[in-house]
Amino acid sequence: MLVFKNLEEFCSIKGKDLPTGEWYTITQQMINDFANATLDKQWIHVDEERAAIESPFKSTVAHGFMSVAMISRMLEEAFTIKSVKMGLNYGLNKVRFPNPVPVNSELRMLSSVKEIEPLANNGIKVTFNCIIEIKGQDKPACVAEFLAALFE
Repeated sequence: MLVFKNLEEFCSIKGKDLPTGEWYTITQQMINDFANATLDKQWIHVDEERAAIESPFKSTVAHGFMSVAMISRMLEEAFTIKSVKMGLNYGLNKVRFPNPVPVNSELRMLSSVKEIEPLANNGIKVTFNCIIEIKGQDKPACVAEFLAALFE
């Protein structure tokens, strides 16, 4: 994990890679919890028996937006800024899901800081390039340009 004293010091990372994340196993319980939270209970996500028979993947798969929802947590593990009092999700510029995530897959994130812009109230808006890899797969689960607002 990278540790920065303040936003000014963090700005030195612009254009550079953040540390590679740890692997996370995507369990059926995580998929079910996401389905319950989002009310997206399509059978491909939650019906293990049907998915084993009817799905081309032969198992359930995680929701694409589950990968996006994990970005904030994965970024928290890549760096910290000691002076930051609050961070907010600011949005997404672009998101793609090139590869499904079968249950029990392992995911990790590769990320870099693309852009940093000043915000009012002692803040910055950071644009991160994020690639969520699937262990053993050539194509990633998710490619996203993720924005966060950070305030001192």
